[in-house]
Amino acid sequence: MSARPGLRHGLLLLGVAGATLFYGDSIITPAISVLGAMHWLTVLTPALTPYVLPCSLAVLVGLFLVQRHGTAAVGRWFGPVIVLWFLTLAVVGAVHIVRQPAILAALSPLQAWAFLTGPGLHLLPVLGAIVLALTGAEALYADLGHFGRRPIQWAWCGLVLPSLAINYLGQGALLMVDPSAIENPFFRLFPAPMLLPAVVLATLAAIIASQAVISGAYSLTRQAMQLGFLPRLTVRHTSAAAAGQIYLPAVNTALLVGVVVVVLGFGSSTALAGAYGIAVTLTMLITTVLTWFVVRDGWRLPVAVVAPITLFFLALDALLVAGCAVKLFDGGWFALAVGAGLFLLMSTWASGRLRLMQALRQDGLALQPFLDTLHRDDLGRAERTAIYPVADGGLVPQALLHNLKHNQVLHACNLVLTVVFEERPWVPEADRLETEALGHGFWRTRVHFGYLDDPDVPAALRALSATGLVLDPMTTTWFLSRETVQPGGTGLAAWRQRLFVALARSAGSATQFFRLPDNAVVELGTRVQL
Repeated sequence: MSARPGLRHGLLLLGVAGATLFYGDSIITPAISVLGAMHWLTVLTPALTPYVLPCSLAVLVGLFLVQRHGTAAVGRWFGPVIVLWFLTLAVVGAVHIVRQPAILAALSPLQAWAFLTGPGLHLLPVLGAIVLALTGAEALYADLGHFGRRPIQWAWCGLVLPSLAINYLGQGALLMVDPSAIENPFFRLFPAPMLLPAVVLATLAAIIASQAVISGAYSLTRQAMQLGFLPRLTVRHTSAAAAGQIYLPAVNTALLVGVVVVVLGFGSSTALAGAYGIAVTLTMLITTVLTWFVVRDGWRLPVAVVAPITLFFLALDALLVAGCAVKLFDGGWFALAVGAGLFLLMSTWASGRLRLMQALRQDGLALQPFLDTLHRDDLGRAERTAIYPVADGGLVPQALLHNLKHNQVLHACNLVLTVVFEERPWVPEADRLETEALGHGFWRTRVHFGYLDDPDVPAALRALSATGLVLDPMTTTWFLSRETVQPGGTGLAAWRQRLFVALARSAGSATQFFRLPDNAVVELGTRVQL
């Protein structure tokens, strides 16, 4: 892949497109889940119908307001509630399967094939409805950064999939006995005394499902920042024990506004069903395309093995996308519009950062020749340590030049530091640091993080003591170069330059993002034209 930079760039943008579609899903999922759960109140009595919308908004606003406190306090209840929810689904479904065991014939692949080939073109709207039965599962995989692969595999294969399959079979068995149950087959599975507990449990499950995609949006945003597709945003860690539990105020506010707009704009889970699914199925299609390159270039599996499997999933995904595409003008456009807007922001930020780096290199001084001239200058040395975080370790840090210009002094120990985010989830501690002595009291260090690693730079630098370079926090100062970007170059369209400048001005503090000590940071500015 490294030998084909054009292909690599295209696949990277394709992956970004898939990620942006997830944000549309992150807005729609809480809205449709809570609206649907609250709509079940009308099953108890139609008199509660006017309260569905305000109750849904109250639950959603409350859910987003508690995000700043973290989910550790209430998170311990998520697991038991969800386990109880899926076991309940399985039990009520199994009861009706026992009453009508003929429904088990639906598990036959022949039945599935007959269903797919029978209706002709009328199959597409049906598939668009069926997608609603399988969407939501992707939220499990959005939280890979929080829980890891193995727990999600066990949860899906051991509990979620069997429980859902049994429940759907149970609904089919009910309809075989009582076709009039088509009005609300799910709640008709429950006997009347269990209806209210079922509504309460369904509401709790909807809230937890919403929490899953919200947490996934936080995780995805941090990964995008560390891969260079979004400006730095404020990241707050809400748990001392779990590094994956984070809170991003800007993302939380944006999701809340989006969810409220969707709830007020669509008004019901039935109306939202038209918007739901197209983003998920497109993401599935993109994932299948990317999987081909993973198994071929990464795993080195032969084409004879990979091609049939990939073609099967491509055909299935394409069929589901076509089924959801018929709902494009019924609301499906919303998720696509959100994805397109975010893709524009991310691609503009990535392109602008590339132009910015090129401008800095063009105007910068090579570090080693500059250091070789230091012995000819009569400069005082402060018996302290200076750390200069820079994007390009081969150039003289702008903060160093400003320090020399205004203070006429060098530090006894100078560390030119570059933080590199790898295109892999985690970097082992053994591969974290690269350090070389440059002479004249200078060292160059590269700190490597994965896109799921917590970029705690001071903690990573403690390992330098093994090389004999001991950094005393009490005598160490961090000098940051803050670039003020101005439009005016020719690399990007004028409107994209203005957009990049606006994004750059809204970027969060590097001090907070990299966990630098607040009382030991000095920022020195410079102007750069794109």
